[in-house]
Amino acid sequence: MESILKQLGLKASNHGVSTGLNSWEGSGSELTSWSPVDGKVIGKVKQASADDYEKVVLKAQEAFKVWRTKPAPQRGEIVRQMGDAFRANKEALGKLVSYEMGKSLQEGLGEVQEIIDICDFAVGLSRQLYGLTMHSERPAHRMYEQWHPIGIVGVISAFNFPVAVWSWNTMLGWVCGDVCIWKPSEKTPLSAIACQNIISEVLRKNNVPEGVSSVIIGDRTIGELFSNDTRIPLVSATGSTRMGKAVGKAVGERLGRSLLELGGNNAIIVTESADLKLVIPAVVFGAVGTAGQRCTTTRRLIVQDTIIEEVKQKLVSAYSQIKIGDPLDVNMHVGPLIDTDAVEAYKKAIEEAVSQGGEVLSGGKVISSDATASGCYVEPTLIAAKAQTAVVCHETFAPILYILSFKTLDEAIELQNGVPQGLSSAIFSLNIRETEQFLSVTGSDCGIANVNIGTSGAEIGGAFGGEKETGGGRESGSDAWKAYMRRQTNTINYGNSLPLAQGIKFDF
Repeated sequence: MESILKQLGLKASNHGVSTGLNSWEGSGSELTSWSPVDGKVIGKVKQASADDYEKVVLKAQEAFKVWRTKPAPQRGEIVRQMGDAFRANKEALGKLVSYEMGKSLQEGLGEVQEIIDICDFAVGLSRQLYGLTMHSERPAHRMYEQWHPIGIVGVISAFNFPVAVWSWNTMLGWVCGDVCIWKPSEKTPLSAIACQNIISEVLRKNNVPEGVSSVIIGDRTIGELFSNDTRIPLVSATGSTRMGKAVGKAVGERLGRSLLELGGNNAIIVTESADLKLVIPAVVFGAVGTAGQRCTTTRRLIVQDTIIEEVKQKLVSAYSQIKIGDPLDVNMHVGPLIDTDAVEAYKKAIEEAVSQGGEVLSGGKVISSDATASGCYVEPTLIAAKAQTAVVCHETFAPILYILSFKTLDEAIELQNGVPQGLSSAIFSLNIRETEQFLSVTGSDCGIANVNIGTSGAEIGGAFGGEKETGGGRESGSDAWKAYMRRQTNTINYGNSLPLAQGIKFDF
């Protein structure tokens, strides 16, 4: 790991504040990054203070005045170069993400690939920031709309995707002409600093003004400064529903914009017409990938009563083959939870599920061995639930899958929708009537609804986000770029008279 840290410009003590071309130690308290893989210290960071935050915002304001005037395709060209920089550092950054967060190496590398992919998407987008033209009701007039950059975008990201979610927001924000300030999770600060280090040479080479890309390491007080700062028109926050409600309230009170990507309690419906050869791997990957710490993790499996015993048997067999251990070992399927607090939440959820009538079919234990000395490794757990009880409706960020039974598809959809969250959902069925009902207005109420694939593994080409307590935000592909810009409608009179709208007469 030492050579990887060196390649990424990291050391024992790291700068906690960076405006792209300039970095300095924060004047706040020291933050230690521990790896959940082995419990060892990776590095330390001096966190930012309110004074540091103020310096960063002022630099961002200055940079925006310059950056917004650069043609969008030129901004896209700089993002293209950043994509190449991440390609060159994919293996090193992927390993750091895996070690600092605890996800498998394949997932760590996959997260960096998401950065590369969104860079490619953003490059194309830089030539497609389209507005509409409209016919005016007045003669010798034309109407159109155009889109302008919004200003400073504040990005608050979560530990489970230390770098990818930042890139979804920032690469789009940059080609739209915005500047971005990033507050990463306190649990994964080094991955964020590494990203800033990777793009720093691209910024210098292209004479990008200081402040276009800023990273500020800090605790929740930095997020609160973001939320209450009228100089930041858009705050994009990823994390818990509790955090999102606080951000949304603060930003809303000042009539700013918030883009919220919050909790998920995602379900897969399996009907008796499903192809179980597809179902089992999709469920296992969705439920245990990233040790159940994805917002799109499969947390509920709703199975038709005629096949539920067969599905249970197949899943118990599959879970018995899962390998748990060092995520940097490519032979392992599941790494650790992020910290021991997450382990306690895992244990509490299982206790509650059993007390509410659930039966543990597989797993349910904390793993204790020399190889798992960090105390953060747990067994992926299957629980047969008698009903959709309180604990089933609650999102526990751990590899716990609740199995529920249904008789009719209407009942299954009611169960699917019967939780506060609304991010991702899926149905496995070879019956077109069932799949179309699931996708219809009376079907899934989630922002993502899949057929014959699982709830995890969204592609950057589609807008990502969900409804209800998931926050309603959309990031990444499709027309999600519009969140980072302001719309302006223009009417142009090229005639020699001034006809008024709706035929109003106002003559002098």
